Amino acid sequence: MPSLKVVLVEDSVAVRERIAQSLRSIDHVELIGEFEDASTAIDGIRDRTPDVVLLDIKLRGSSGMEVMRYVERTKIDIKVIVLTNYAEPQYRELFLRQGAHAVLDKSHEFHRVEELLLRLIDAN
Repeated sequence: MPSLKVVLVEDSVAVRERIAQSLRSIDHVELIGEFEDASTAIDGIRDRTPDVVLLDIKLRGSSGMEVMRYVERTKIDIKVIVLTNYAEPQYRELFLRQGAHAVLDKSHEFHRVEELLLRLIDAN
């Protein structure tokens, strides 16, 4: 079974460490990069070509929308899962319209990340 290459974009060190630890425990998921702002995330995505980007909306000095727009412009099949504390309907709709695979609330839907990644692995 092939591995799913994942990039994590999250500005909170504590949250990023928690998510990274969780990702490392999932069979066939390979965390290939961790970034805290849009600029370095875009560089990392360009250099590593992940299958999935786990993306926070609010980033230090930037926005997850910058990353989302970059992924959309590349036309590469990269699934973006937005994982945020700002999962209000207007943000969900905005990111889904931009092509996000899913938009999840960190505090209430974090458990769904593993489920979504496993579905993507099965689809490959």
